[in-house]
Amino acid sequence: MRVLFYGSPAFALPTLRALVERHTVVAVVTQPDRPAGRGQHPHASPVKRLAADRELPILQPERVRDAGWAERLRPFDPDVAVVVAFGQILPREVLAVPRRGSINVHASLLPRYRGAAPVAWAIIRGERESGITTFLMDEGMDTGPILLQQATPIGPEETAGELGARLADLGARLLLDTLERLDALTPQPQDERLATRAPRLAKTDGILDWRRPAVELAARVRGVNPWPGATTPSPVGRLLVWRARAVAGSGEPGILTAAAGTLAVGTGEGLLRPLEVQPENRRAVSWEAFLRGARLAPGTALAAHAPVR
Repeated sequence: MRVLFYGSPAFALPTLRALVERHTVVAVVTQPDRPAGRGQHPHASPVKRLAADRELPILQPERVRDAGWAERLRPFDPDVAVVVAFGQILPREVLAVPRRGSINVHASLLPRYRGAAPVAWAIIRGERESGITTFLMDEGMDTGPILLQQATPIGPEETAGELGARLADLGARLLLDTLERLDALTPQPQDERLATRAPRLAKTDGILDWRRPAVELAARVRGVNPWPGATTPSPVGRLLVWRARAVAGSGEPGILTAAAGTLAVGTGEGLLRPLEVQPENRRAVSWEAFLRGARLAPGTALAAHAPVR
C-alpha cells in the first residue's frame, strides 16, 4: 500500500519503521525544524531524522492549512495517509488526498482523552488503563470513527515517558493490523457522551499543590515525567520531583514530616515520599541523598499553592 506519513516526535518512530518494512512510504510530512538547546540552533524532528536516514521524501509545512498543500501532496498518489502525533490539524482538502482516507494512531481509548497529551492526562487523572485507537480522521480533534482499539494496563508507578514508549510500539502493531484488515473493518462512531479532553501540557501543570491528596500528587509526578517535570520550591531552590510514592500518615501540607525512617511531605490527605529529585542546576539524586546534602529537618516548608488543572 502507498502510504503518506505524518508525524513528528519519537512516539511516531515505531510506526514509521513498521510502515517502511511492510508498505511503500511515498513521503513524510513533519514539523519544520525548530530552535533548540542553548544555542537555539534549528533542530530536526525525530521523524525527519529517520526519514532522511531512509532517504524518504520530506515535506515540512509551517501550516498544512495554508493554500496549496493538497495540490503539493496529490502527486505522491497515496492510497492512505497515516498520522501519528503530527502536531497540526489536517483540513478537509488534505484529508481527502489519499484514496482510502486518513488514519490516525492515537494514544488513548477514544473517545476518552482527545487531544495533544493523552498519555500524561490519563496518568494524572488516575486511570488504570490506557491503549491505542486507530480511527478514520475527520476535521475534528480526534473525533473520527474508530477502526481498532487495544487496551493495556497502566503500571502503578509507570511514568508518562515509560507508558508512551510502550504505547508507541503497540500503536505500530495495531496500525499494521488496521491496514491489513482495512477492507473488512466497519468504522464505529464515537460516543460523544464519553468524550474527555487531554490538552497540551504547560509548565504550570508540573507545579505541586501540597493541599491536594498524596495519591493525586504521586499521579501528577508520574504524568509530567519527562515533561515538564513536577516542581516545588525548597530551601535550596526549585526542586524537581521525578518519582514519588503516596504513603500513610498525616502532616501539614508542604511541610516535611518524619515517616518510616525518612522524611515525607505533608499533603491535603496522606504523605508524599519523594524517591528521586533534582535540585536546581544539578543532577538527579535519590531523596535520601538530597536530604543529606541539603540538611533538611522535620518542619521544613516546601510550600506551593497553585491552580491545578
